[in-house]
Amino acid sequence: MPLDKNLIDKIIKVTSTAAISCHKFVGKNEKEKADKAATDSMRNEINKIEISGKVVIGEGELDEAPMLYIGEKLGKGGNLEVDIAVDPVEGTNFVAKNLPGALSMISIAEKGNLLNAPETYMEKLAVSNKVPDDATDLDFSLERNVKNIADALNKDIKDVTVCLLDRPRHKKMINKLQNMNVKMKLISDGDVSGALMVTNKKYNVDFFLGIGGGPEGVLAASAIDAYGCKFQGRFIFDNDKNIYRAKQMGIVDLTKKYNLKEIVKGDSIFCATGITNGDLVEGIKIKDNKYITETLVTHKGSNMCKIVLSEDTIKT
Repeated sequence: MPLDKNLIDKIIKVTSTAAISCHKFVGKNEKEKADKAATDSMRNEINKIEISGKVVIGEGELDEAPMLYIGEKLGKGGNLEVDIAVDPVEGTNFVAKNLPGALSMISIAEKGNLLNAPETYMEKLAVSNKVPDDATDLDFSLERNVKNIADALNKDIKDVTVCLLDRPRHKKMINKLQNMNVKMKLISDGDVSGALMVTNKKYNVDFFLGIGGGPEGVLAASAIDAYGCKFQGRFIFDNDKNIYRAKQMGIVDLTKKYNLKEIVKGDSIFCATGITNGDLVEGIKIKDNKYITETLVTHKGSNMCKIVLSEDTIKT
C-alpha cells in the first residue's frame, strides 16, 4: 500500500531541521558535535509525526548509540507502522572541514519493508535506468560490466564514467579502470550520494560500484528506487562477530546478492537535505534572517523525484 503523500512534508522537516541544527558546526572541526546536533534534532522531529516507527538503519546498536539506535521506537504513535533508516549526517568530515557534499538523510517504508542491514561492508553497484537489468552483475568482471554499459548507452568505453570511493581497498579496481581508459569520479566519502549520481544524466555518472557500508546500501537503494534504476548489493562478512550478528538478524545465505526489490519492498519515501553545497543539492543558505534549505525528495508511490526548497526563520 502506498504511503500517504501528506507524510512527505513532515519527512522533509525532519532532515531540514537536522541539517540546520548542525550547520553552526560547518568548518569548526567538530564532527562529533555536528553529528550529535543532527541526531538529537532528527529524533525530536520524528517523534512529532503520527507514526509508530522502528529504526532499522541507525547510528549503531543500543550499546553504541544513545539515540537513533537500531531497534529504537520512534514517532507519536498511530496506526501507520513504519521502518526507518537514518543517516543524520552523511559526511561528518565534510561538515567539520567545510567541504562539499554533507547531507542529512532519512528513508521510511511500511513495517517489514526495509532490509535490516548489519553493520558490515557491502559490495554495491548502481546503474542508470537506461541500462538493461541483465547487463550488470556483481559476479561479472569489471570489464564485462563496463562494456555492457557502454553498449547499452551507445558510448565508447573511454566515455563511460564510473563513480567509486577513493579507498585503498579499491586500488586494483581503480588501476583496471585506468587501464581501460574509463573516466572515473573518485569520491572521498558519501557512497549514498555516489549511488544517486546514476539517476540523472546531469551528474554524468553511468556506473557506481565498490565496497561501502551495508546500512548505507539500504539508504542508497531506497533513494534510487523511485527513479527505476538498478541497485545490487552483497554483504561482506569478514569475521565471526559479523556472521553472528547477521544470523541474529535472520540472514541465512551469507553470500546472497540482493536486488533493489529485496532491499526496499513496496513504497518508500526518501529525503536528503544539503548541509554543505554538493552535486545533488545546495547547502544551507541564510537570507533575510531565514535558513534556506534544499531537499532531494523521492516517493516511489507517486513517482516523485524533485528538489524542494524550504525556509525556516532563524531563532534568536
